[in-house]
Amino acid sequence: MFVGHLAAALAAKPAAPRVPLGIAVAAAFGLDLLWPLLLLLGLESVRVNPGDTAFTNLAFDSYPWSHSLLLVLVWAALAGSMARRGLLSVRAGIVVGALVVSHWVLDALTHRPDLPLWPGGPRVGLGLWYSIPVTIVIEGTLLAVGVWLYLRATSPRDRVGRWALAGMIALATVIWITQPWSPPPPSATAVALGALALWLFPPWAQWIERHRAPRAPVGAS
Repeated sequence: MFVGHLAAALAAKPAAPRVPLGIAVAAAFGLDLLWPLLLLLGLESVRVNPGDTAFTNLAFDSYPWSHSLLLVLVWAALAGSMARRGLLSVRAGIVVGALVVSHWVLDALTHRPDLPLWPGGPRVGLGLWYSIPVTIVIEGTLLAVGVWLYLRATSPRDRVGRWALAGMIALATVIWITQPWSPPPPSATAVALGALALWLFPPWAQWIERHRAPRAPVGAS
């Protein structure tokens, strides 16, 4: 669930204004930032399998260290603890940890049963990706709500704050919406290398945040 993870990061701003957008995006995408590194190290595996589901040509054969629920809870605890100490806020730590866990929850909604509860354990997944229209409606709605909440919580300081945000949302939407009709990648290595592009999103989000300001609460003078 690509734009669903971005939606979660954007939606977190009203709940924890002290969490920079770059950190929120890194937390929400965190498992997928770790995943390509583990693929390249040979610790996890993915297979190009055209038609694996209607929405993706990838079969996620093994990703226990990045995407099993048990390890996700460990990553969430680590990320939350770092955020709490770095931002001097318990709420920030809770929100960052929750964003890490939200990744697994949203993946469990979209994936077929391939997400392990623990390394070597049973696998779960509700299989939303078997239906392109339902995936587009649900994930698109999540993105719209996330953008709306972020725009309610912040306002642009300048044109960069407006158009850099619009550009990030537009690029993420294009990558997501074209996925079912894109040609299969040539190899698992190409998948891993392509997935490394996700590392651009946290600094991009942080750049956006420097050009936006918190909105005053409704009714404030």
